[in-house]
Amino acid sequence: MLRLRPYKDCDAETIVSWVGDEISFRKWCADRFDKYPITAEDLKSHYHALDDSDSFFEMTAFDETGVVGHMIMRFTDEKKSAVRFGFVIVDRNKRGKGYGHQMLELSKRYAFDILKAEKITLGVFENNPSAYRCYRAAGFREVSSAEETFYPIMGENWKCVEMELARQSR
Repeated sequence: MLRLRPYKDCDAETIVSWVGDEISFRKWCADRFDKYPITAEDLKSHYHALDDSDSFFEMTAFDETGVVGHMIMRFTDEKKSAVRFGFVIVDRNKRGKGYGHQMLELSKRYAFDILKAEKITLGVFENNPSAYRCYRAAGFREVSSAEETFYPIMGENWKCVEMELARQSR
């Protein structure tokens, strides 16, 4: 049975081991880290810099085999009604087996029931169809905006698709 708990520094080595190549790395972090490959110390340092925030939550998914997934949640507004999911990753040996969907379901429950969010947002690159399908299966829908968002990554412009899930959509 999959469960969700706050991230611990001892999770970092396992999490960074799941990033197999630079393209996967960039899809995961949207260039929030300057260098590839990322180390456990890089991840720890990134999160320690945010420790004083009451708006940032690092989460780890685990089952009887150990750590199997990771993601962050953060409030994006002063009223703390909107939560954004990010850094969503699943052990690459467990992908395609429903772990991502289960982790998102647990995270949605946490965001709505514990954090009392009214909506959850996330961004996914257009060139990441498996993640897009996972988010759609978890109930997220594309949000239309007047302006498309592109990230300059690895000499290309990657389109980011914005998605959201409102409390009443549950």
